[in-house]
Amino acid sequence: MKESVVVALDVGGTGMKCALVRPDGTVVHEERHPTLAARGPEAVTENILSVAESLAGKARADGLTPVATGIAVPGVVDELNGVAVWSANVGFRDVPLRDLAVQRLGMPAALGHDVRVGALAEARLGAGRGRGHVLFVAIGTGIAAGLVINGAGYPGAHGAAGELGHVVVRPGGALCGCGARGCLEAEASAKSIGRRYAELSGITGATAFDVATRAAAGEELAGRVWQEAAEALAAGLLAAQALYDVQVVVLGGGLAEAGDDLLRPVRAAVAEGITFHRTPEIVRAELGDTAGCRGAALLALDHSAGPTAEHRRNPTKDQE
Repeated sequence: MKESVVVALDVGGTGMKCALVRPDGTVVHEERHPTLAARGPEAVTENILSVAESLAGKARADGLTPVATGIAVPGVVDELNGVAVWSANVGFRDVPLRDLAVQRLGMPAALGHDVRVGALAEARLGAGRGRGHVLFVAIGTGIAAGLVINGAGYPGAHGAAGELGHVVVRPGGALCGCGARGCLEAEASAKSIGRRYAELSGITGATAFDVATRAAAGEELAGRVWQEAAEALAAGLLAAQALYDVQVVVLGGGLAEAGDDLLRPVRAAVAEGITFHRTPEIVRAELGDTAGCRGAALLALDHSAGPTAEHRRNPTKDQE
């Protein structure tokens, strides 16, 4: 009997991570392709479908059986109807990507939000496994989150759940791309950390990596900028904990590469700010940049199996 795999794509504004993934979450083949966003949404859609079709062919050539397609995209995603509602980076406006994939590849498909599928993978296969309530927070150019309860992701009523980056943590603070001031994303994202340090130091083009490195080496200014960002992030996590009461917060994305240099100050600030809520465990993500493809594959399997997908989620009771 041939081994089953899922065709999985994690679509970003610049590039696509693509993989063939076993039902247990193991990646058996990986590829990377440019998204071609500059050519417009129709070209991006065709590119996604073409790459997915090629991956399915690769699977069959290798003696594997592709059984479903999972696609993750940024922006607002209607997972129930499989529609990419809106994306600034890719240009999608109400694109029925799931149905287009079904028509093109002739097998079940699912469409998910890039951060929420990453959350699904970390909750089931990574740093949150074995926990019933997991919040995954991706910190990169922007900040977004995904809530997973007993192995199932929460998309929200309109496909826009998890925009933790737009919770205001410093009223009147830095201007955010959404138009508000003091959003978490404007205070603690990698982009905002680099910008803040550049403004104060006069070093053009400074990055969050530069700040982390200089702070670790003992530079006072870098240390202050880094600490302020950690405190802003902790404020966002405290708001999230008040709403969601999760067991574990998993930090991913580029900024999480700082490891303990980020975890230590964030944990300390959360512990200092917590009141009557339980303090969540705060850990670093484990799956790296494979989380998107793995999560897209899990979502596709869930959708193709319907109600019987509960056995894949392997929900566990909270262990307080």
